[in-house]
Amino acid sequence: MTPIWQAELTRMLYIALFAAVIGWISGSMAWALVTVMGVYILFALLFLQRLDNWLEKNANAAPPESWGIWGYLFDKMYRHQKRYQSQQQHLTEIIHKVQRSSGALKDAVVMIDQHGCLEWWNRAAEGLLGFRSPSDKGQALTNLLRDPRFITYYDRQDYQDPLVLHSPVDDNVVLEYQVTIFGRNERLMLVRNVTRLYRLEQMRKDFVANVSHELRTPLTVINGYLETFGDYSDQLPPRWGRATQQMQQQSRRMQNIINDLLLLSRLETTDIEGQQQHIDIQLMLESIRQDALLLSGEKDHQIHIDQQTPAQIIGSENELRSAISNLVFNAVKYTPPRSHINMRWLEQPQGATLIVEDNGEGISARHLPRLTERFYRVDKGRSAETGGTGLGLAIVKHVLLRHDAKLEIKSDVGKGTCFTCIFPDARLIWPGDKSRHNEHLFAQSPELSDLTTQPRDDF
Repeated sequence: MTPIWQAELTRMLYIALFAAVIGWISGSMAWALVTVMGVYILFALLFLQRLDNWLEKNANAAPPESWGIWGYLFDKMYRHQKRYQSQQQHLTEIIHKVQRSSGALKDAVVMIDQHGCLEWWNRAAEGLLGFRSPSDKGQALTNLLRDPRFITYYDRQDYQDPLVLHSPVDDNVVLEYQVTIFGRNERLMLVRNVTRLYRLEQMRKDFVANVSHELRTPLTVINGYLETFGDYSDQLPPRWGRATQQMQQQSRRMQNIINDLLLLSRLETTDIEGQQQHIDIQLMLESIRQDALLLSGEKDHQIHIDQQTPAQIIGSENELRSAISNLVFNAVKYTPPRSHINMRWLEQPQGATLIVEDNGEGISARHLPRLTERFYRVDKGRSAETGGTGLGLAIVKHVLLRHDAKLEIKSDVGKGTCFTCIFPDARLIWPGDKSRHNEHLFAQSPELSDLTTQPRDDF
């Protein structure tokens, strides 16, 4: 028990003794106790009234005059009030500082409440997104940013990858949206101007496409003359035979690189819509298996198909055939003779999965994150022997992205490699499902019809 409460109990004891003395003198003990305690209660009610008035009118002012336990309580409440006001002022200063610093950013910062309505934004958001203060405060974000692609991205709540769209204010400005969920389903949206990066990327794509296209003609001429030399190799000096053969090999390799670069350029710049159809995976895998067996030849690879679902894919048959054949042909080229290669098509909770796995040499874990980069090779010497372009897995990655799918690679040195292509449920259709069949029926476009099933390796 604290000293203040001990003092208060002592005071109450003295008051009771005083009342007892008065009652003994007056001969009425009960009335004396009632009277003294009544006076004590009246003082308590008076202090309660002062406390109520103090809290109601101005709790920041000094506490009212009092004594005993009431004075102690008033002072303690006053100290707590001051401490709370100091903390509140400190937090307010921090909030204002964050708002001022966010307001100075060139990137837009938008805070969205749990109902999807605008709560706060900085000045850059007004320039990039066209928000108006204070009239737009409390408005639903999707009412102000009405692009269907943004609404789909926002409602999906899968914000691992940013969304790139043109600004709703200026079509010449390209914006990158990145949303983060925090608190009770509240969101923080960062929007930055990536117009310069977008234009540089477009320049890179145009440069690669134009250079690749311009190189096709001179390479065709060179190939033609080299083939002519090959036809008359018996009339050429002996030392020219090997040189002509190597020139033909390197010329064909350059031609394959150019073809792959042009293909990547088309994958990056053309729209898949209008090229889609329903693809029977069983027939496609069987066709790829036959081609792979021809490629294997005397190596006698054991290639198996394991189909566990009748689901079909909605997409471009030429693109998917090119991507899957790349994976299978690479497995044939980079596994020892009589190795096992399995193609599995199975259904999983997140959609459907196409797996291409082998029991070859495997790939070191340090190479896996970079396998889909252009021209990246695990073993440059081995790729040079096979004539690989280093673009095969880059093509696979772009094809899967165009089909809303993703590629996962797992490998253990000495045990083999597994490539997993995961297709979402929206890209699948089952035989007999007429409603989805009619919904997703697309006319196939002749564009990209030159996608070949020749092996393109990255290793």
